[in-house]
Amino acid sequence: MTDEQPATRRRDATATRAAILRAAQAAFTERGYDGAGVREIARAAEVDPRLIGKYFGSKEGLFAEVVEVAYEKSMMMTPELNHEAAKALLTGEDQHATDGMLLTLRSVANPRAAAIMRDSLERNYQARLADALPGPDRTGRSALLIAICAGMMLNRTVLGSTVLNDDVDKLVPYLKAALDAVADIQ
Repeated sequence: MTDEQPATRRRDATATRAAILRAAQAAFTERGYDGAGVREIARAAEVDPRLIGKYFGSKEGLFAEVVEVAYEKSMMMTPELNHEAAKALLTGEDQHATDGMLLTLRSVANPRAAAIMRDSLERNYQARLADALPGPDRTGRSALLIAICAGMMLNRTVLGSTVLNDDVDKLVPYLKAALDAVADIQ
């Protein structure tokens, strides 16, 4: 044995909370709500599992916060931004969006997880998008735009559609036209 004492980790609530969130996001994205365990998340974050309860209340509370983070960066699909949106959807340059899609797909079988994701999506992304759209029926149209976006991401990144992964520049105008058809109603 040496005379040196092992280094003790300094208590830092902000860093601990962030470490738990990172570990939880990775676990939920990889294995979904039902496949990820609190002990596993705590082990990956190198914290005592009781800290998850302290900071997030429960696994459900932790999942809700992970969903908020996963869905916070959202693509705006308004008439003036649809060219950029179409290109981003077809190139898949946004790993954050892909991770959000995987989190969703791997967690949706759990009814409570589905309700948490739906609430977050409607309360945040759908509401912001609806506020940015011109014309009538903005909430319904924002939901349609999100569904188009989700369908594109599912087919291109998860299913690996060869057509949607080839010759992206040729497809951008078509996708832009589809987005404009829903977004630009006066």
